[in-house]
Amino acid sequence: MITTTQPRPPAGPGPRIGLLGSYGGFNLGDEAILTCVLGCLRAHRPQARLVVFSRNAEHTRAHQPAADEVVDWEGVPQKQILDVLSGLDLLVLGGGGILYDGEARRYLRLVGAAQARGVRTFAYAVGAGPLREAEDREAVRAVLPAMDEVVVRDEESRLVLEEAGLDRDLVVTADPALLLPPEPFTDQMMRQEGIPAETRLVGMSVREPGRAAEKLDESDYHALLADVADFLVRRLEAHVVFVPMERQDVHHAHGVLSRMTAPDRGRILHSVYSPGQVLGFMNHLDLAVGMRLHFVIFAALSGLPVLPLPYSGKVFDFSRRIGAPALVGVAREQAGLLLAEVDRLWDEFPQRRDDLDARVQALRGTARETCARCAVVLDSLEEQQTGAVSDTERPGLHLLRPGTGTAT
Repeated sequence: MITTTQPRPPAGPGPRIGLLGSYGGFNLGDEAILTCVLGCLRAHRPQARLVVFSRNAEHTRAHQPAADEVVDWEGVPQKQILDVLSGLDLLVLGGGGILYDGEARRYLRLVGAAQARGVRTFAYAVGAGPLREAEDREAVRAVLPAMDEVVVRDEESRLVLEEAGLDRDLVVTADPALLLPPEPFTDQMMRQEGIPAETRLVGMSVREPGRAAEKLDESDYHALLADVADFLVRRLEAHVVFVPMERQDVHHAHGVLSRMTAPDRGRILHSVYSPGQVLGFMNHLDLAVGMRLHFVIFAALSGLPVLPLPYSGKVFDFSRRIGAPALVGVAREQAGLLLAEVDRLWDEFPQRRDDLDARVQALRGTARETCARCAVVLDSLEEQQTGAVSDTERPGLHLLRPGTGTAT
């Protein structure tokens, strides 16, 4: 079940702003980011024309009503995309983890094309890494220096870009999804999912091995998480609910569930929900254990005791920033350590709660900084356009050097 957010106001003579990222319904975290970036831009420029470049335009049109226009950018003629880029005043890249091997070159090719057409560009709390392939590293060095500003969401991304040879100032803020508002996840939804009432609930997130998790052994980590789930069933007399953040997560949730000794105490969310509804679902949980970054972010936003299972730098970084237990991975041989950690987390969370709340509020403030920096670029764009009109009306004024008051 998916509800829509508030509809957009009528677009007026404001700037035409493009948003480019991994949008189109493939990942709840990316959709949460898009919702938040659209909200930021709409708040600062209510009359702007917001154009989303989507991997599935039909999905984005249906679920992102704040967008004025949605265009497919995969599998379509290049001229069609270049024509849209040419009509923009600003192209916003990201946020989220899009600058990694095999993908960075694709996104940055469009950013470079926009720059070649005189379009201003801004990187909105992007994530980076791994970046080992020569073509992707070259794209980073060629395109990012010409952007108005490059804002990354964590220290890991900053280090990856610097190691790839990027030589420019980088700003580190936080993931845009930290500003996502929750939506109700009703008792009726809980019943439809077969989740029992009046019992403790533990949320779990699992994912597939991939570029960001290429060292994971699928069988090992399925067995490991099954051990954790069984432990929590016994320790807390709880039910475990698996929360898919991508479509393929359902397969891996079944893999863990099939290895549990108490599979009857496990459920998998099967219906399709908006990011805000998944965030609202977190309010029904008592504890969260998970691999997906945005599952961990949603748990932290909901004030839950959360045990991240780090598989990549971005999860390590966020775990550190919220003061969560610092694990070193999800290998099978760590089962004893992991069970001890989740046991301690449950016992000590009443003393940790205030610290978590303070850290999350600080991160939300840091996430707002990205929005404020983007607003500065929009202001400068407006001043540039106003100045161009003024220069046309007053011959000779365009010969002044900016900020000097003296002629060139």
